[in-house]
Amino acid sequence: MSFRALFFLNYIIVDFNKRIKVTFLRRFYSDIIESRILIRIGIATILMVAIFIVGSVGYHLIEDMSFFDGFYMTFITITTIGFSELTNLSNSGRILTMIIFVMGIGVISYIASQTTQLLFESELFRKRAMKKQLEKMENHYIVCGYGRIGHRIAEVLKEAEIPLVVVENRESSIDRVRGDRILYVEGDAQEEQILKQAGVERARGLICALSKDQDNVFVTLIARELNSDIFILVRTNERPNTRKIYRAGADKVISPYEIGADRMANVILRPHVDQFIDRITGGEQDHVFDEVKVFEGADLAGKTLAEANIRQKYFVVIIAIIPEGNGGILFNPGSNDAINVGDSLIVLGDVERIEQLRTEGCSDERDLSDRVSKHKFSDVLQSSQFNLKTTD
Repeated sequence: MSFRALFFLNYIIVDFNKRIKVTFLRRFYSDIIESRILIRIGIATILMVAIFIVGSVGYHLIEDMSFFDGFYMTFITITTIGFSELTNLSNSGRILTMIIFVMGIGVISYIASQTTQLLFESELFRKRAMKKQLEKMENHYIVCGYGRIGHRIAEVLKEAEIPLVVVENRESSIDRVRGDRILYVEGDAQEEQILKQAGVERARGLICALSKDQDNVFVTLIARELNSDIFILVRTNERPNTRKIYRAGADKVISPYEIGADRMANVILRPHVDQFIDRITGGEQDHVFDEVKVFEGADLAGKTLAEANIRQKYFVVIIAIIPEGNGGILFNPGSNDAINVGDSLIVLGDVERIEQLRTEGCSDERDLSDRVSKHKFSDVLQSSQFNLKTTD
């Protein structure tokens, strides 16, 4: 089988208009339910205040009590505390007490029932809205497992405004997903029906971040059977399982533990290299690696690196050029290497400078969501390795 994958986090699809529409729909349903019930609770609360006013005035007129004593009598009557009466009530006072009791208990019961209904119906309609949203989602990404790794992946995708769905069956993790306000499906990712509910047949990619390799293999098999074109990125804990996961249908397999161990070893072996990597990959980085695609009519199209004068004009470094369609990488390009329409430039530089190069030099007006939505993994990788070339 062919392998179609490359650098997952930089290439993901989003349909912005649909995402906004579905989000509005969910909020619309929630607002209708909550507003309707809150209005009822508000009316009932007004009635309760009216009962206290009527009781206070009634005891003042009938039993010649002070307004505060009348308010107190109304309170102990409605709350059924059972304290003794302040004075011996006349027949008219007792009739007033019974009326206050019946009306007060009725209003309190109504407020309690409406509050309960607000809690349950709001959750019910949220689930219905979430189900409708799942049914309409296309070209999204599914994250199976919301542990430390799955949570971090989802966090990055959410920050990039990428449509995603989390599949999780642990209650503690589900509470975390709800708190992060991410769309989710509750259930075991190894069940075909659960993956279908997450929209695997319409999804752009699936990330298996489960803790056990055998679980990830099983999910990969099911996902590949349901969607032959989906990009599958899988986490593995042990190197010997990598080949098995590829055979199951994965496009890319990554071992977080090996990556972490190599990084820690580099701290000892190559401290300055690690310092450099930490600088460009940290949370508050001012310089980053990025890719820029050259479009028709771009200022750089058809020019050599010497003619483009990129470093002096944009203050960025061209690390590599990836020509469109040939599956190779021209690493460390020379001054005579040409930049053509469709090429992707791997650059290192300041974020603002890279954006300037993207818009002014390469005529790329797309935002991140639009850029990743048009990326095709199959066009980039025809095998599990790049054909890496260097310029002498």
